[in-house]
Amino acid sequence: MATGRFGVGETLGALNAALRPPPPPSGPGGSVWFKENSARNLRSRDFLAPRGALQALFGDGQVPKDILDGVAALEGPGVPPIQKCTQTQAGLALQLERPTVFEQVLSSLRGYVAPQPTSSTSEHSIILDCVSLHGPKGPDALSLSQLRAVLVADHLAQALRTQGVTVYQVPAVQDPGLRDFLQQLKVSWPSASETSSAPESTVALKEVLRDHAAVPTEDLPPGVVCKVSLKEFLEQQPGLEGFDPNLDICLVTEDQLGALTELQEAAQHHPRNVPLSHSDAESSAGGTACSVIHVVSCEEAFQQQKVDLLWRLVDANAPSRQKHLVCGPVKVVGSPTPLSAPQYYRLRQSQMREASVLKYGVDFVQDDSWNEIIGALTSAAVKFEMLSTAHRSQMSLDLEHTSISTKGTKSGAFVMYNCARLATLFDGYQRGVEQAFSFLGLYPAFPDVSELDFSLLRDEGEWLLLFNGIIPFPEVLSQSAQLHVSSPGIQITANTKAVCKFLVHLSMDFSSYYNRVHILGEPQPHLFGQMFARLQLMRAVQEVFHSALATLHLPPLSQI
Repeated sequence: MATGRFGVGETLGALNAALRPPPPPSGPGGSVWFKENSARNLRSRDFLAPRGALQALFGDGQVPKDILDGVAALEGPGVPPIQKCTQTQAGLALQLERPTVFEQVLSSLRGYVAPQPTSSTSEHSIILDCVSLHGPKGPDALSLSQLRAVLVADHLAQALRTQGVTVYQVPAVQDPGLRDFLQQLKVSWPSASETSSAPESTVALKEVLRDHAAVPTEDLPPGVVCKVSLKEFLEQQPGLEGFDPNLDICLVTEDQLGALTELQEAAQHHPRNVPLSHSDAESSAGGTACSVIHVVSCEEAFQQQKVDLLWRLVDANAPSRQKHLVCGPVKVVGSPTPLSAPQYYRLRQSQMREASVLKYGVDFVQDDSWNEIIGALTSAAVKFEMLSTAHRSQMSLDLEHTSISTKGTKSGAFVMYNCARLATLFDGYQRGVEQAFSFLGLYPAFPDVSELDFSLLRDEGEWLLLFNGIIPFPEVLSQSAQLHVSSPGIQITANTKAVCKFLVHLSMDFSSYYNRVHILGEPQPHLFGQMFARLQLMRAVQEVFHSALATLHLPPLSQI
């Protein structure tokens, strides 16, 4: 019997290896199997090797009996127990031994809801530079595109930490108003201390820049420290590729020097490095330079390339592994004038309050606790809007409020609403237990997990939650922290929408199940077994919700 955590990737890999015939190796490549996701297909199978793929492998599409038997008997690390494998019109259909899978997963939840980092990442560190936060700007100067970059950086930092990577975030936020706005958004970013070594450090940088100045300092316009030729520097660095060909003369400002100072200090404090993708085998000299990711809005990308090159120019020890994660523009639908980030937040906050009043009544929503609830719902709505599109793509922002309330199934508020429903479920069960101890008689205390009968979980919605929600969750976390480098080039991409998309689908599956199945049934002893098995499944779903929301710095709500 399989032991350890089941994994979709491990299972697909083992199934592909078992199905493929012996050499020649020049045969068709790629994955033959895929995991089913829809409720309709999951009624009859969990994995499928489509008929077309089988025909490419076996000519007539008929799988030899010895291979078929080998697939049905497959065992291995991460592979769940298999009930049967049959050839059908659709292809080779495989169904798992579901009661056993339920038992093994729900008896060892920690491996799924709080997976441990792999040893390959636990000794790495990375500098995450959020370009939009540099300088003394206040919140009103933050555009929507810059806000998007901030939210991407905040989520990416936490996603990397779940994989054991040490993340050093720069810059430290200087403006108190911007710091308060980020806290309101539930963005976790360091703030500047009252004392800073930046002035002394920038003096040293100016001394170095004098050796590279293109014109005398007395001929420079106000606010410019010096003028250097980045084009000339690039021509002297044959290994640097992917920079904009229009880079030429750079007017170096005090703000740019301040940014360089923080980056230098971060690099000195974090000497280790993190691999940027599976194919990125580049290593730093002596293994002492760290990786740097500049998260930048598209409107700032050109200027950030200048800062990157300036750092390399003034500091021979600057990390060579610097990459740029560029966030696409934000297009606003329904507004004749541009919105600042605080204006957008206040609009969503007002809409969320209005939707809550319509649903629960003005007297109920005026309760003090609702200010915190509406704040959390607003932050969730903003983050899910900004993070549900691939970061490099343009995103459209619809200012109408119909899609951001708890009724909108793709909204962050809908996710938070379902998280609160789970809290209400367990609160109701606990009250029932307390009544039982008061001899009013409702529910007994929850038994040890080893005593639960998971064969009582027969509803298709229950398998959907386990197979599409709990089992794949560690791989979702891993995917959200994977960084893919374009080669050659300086740009990098990350799957920063993975967690939001996952939570939306999990919420839809949970809501459909919860609306249909009465988990806390009648207090009849012959029904307690199924109730406890269902509660254990709901506990797993709740912990996945909490763990996923933590990567977005969103607090789970106990009531709405």
